[in-house]
Amino acid sequence: MNTRFTILLFIAALAGLVSCKNNDNVFPKTVSTGLNIINASSDALNFYINGTRQNNFTLTSGGQSFYLPVPAGAQNYQFKKNGSVDVLFSVPLTLKDSVNNSLYITEATTTRSFNTVDILDTTGISSKPKAKIRFVNASPDAGDLNVTVGNNVSFAAIAFTQTAAFTLIDTGLMVMKIKRVGSDVVSVDTSMTLAAGHMYTLFSKGLLTGKGNARFNLGLALNF
Repeated sequence: MNTRFTILLFIAALAGLVSCKNNDNVFPKTVSTGLNIINASSDALNFYINGTRQNNFTLTSGGQSFYLPVPAGAQNYQFKKNGSVDVLFSVPLTLKDSVNNSLYITEATTTRSFNTVDILDTTGISSKPKAKIRFVNASPDAGDLNVTVGNNVSFAAIAFTQTAAFTLIDTGLMVMKIKRVGSDVVSVDTSMTLAAGHMYTLFSKGLLTGKGNARFNLGLALNF
């Protein structure tokens, strides 16, 4: 057989083998999780992963990011004040894939921030004109809190970072009040509207001694 022809056949076969191997490559799968940033601090913030900004709009005081897809596993979430290039603080988190999470920013510090795993069970809110609501104490200096929502829903003695379970509630305009445990003084008295078919997180924000955006108050975040 012609030597040159034999060499060409060998090269063609080798190229075909490499091509087949390339087609069979298994590329690593990127897994993600949902992260809802809830800003219970007084600062307007943006957050970053590896230097890349994740939120499309600035998180104002009392605002939320909704559930954004972020990489699962260990990540370091960096926060900057809106308009600043300097990192204000970072929060290291290890999140499981395909799970919804909320991260609460309280005093714009690492030690005062905390996260929850959010199980969004929508049972009961679709077949009836109902909603679901829970309460989270995100005020570091407020102590344990008693909260009432409307006439039939209450959360008792919720400590800082504690999350109450979601509970069914009627919809419409609801009066919401906070009292500190052991006191009959109403610290916050406000009203918010709950829509049917949704799930909400009612959260305290600010400080008892705070003023302006830092004053003690209530915020409402949408989970579903």
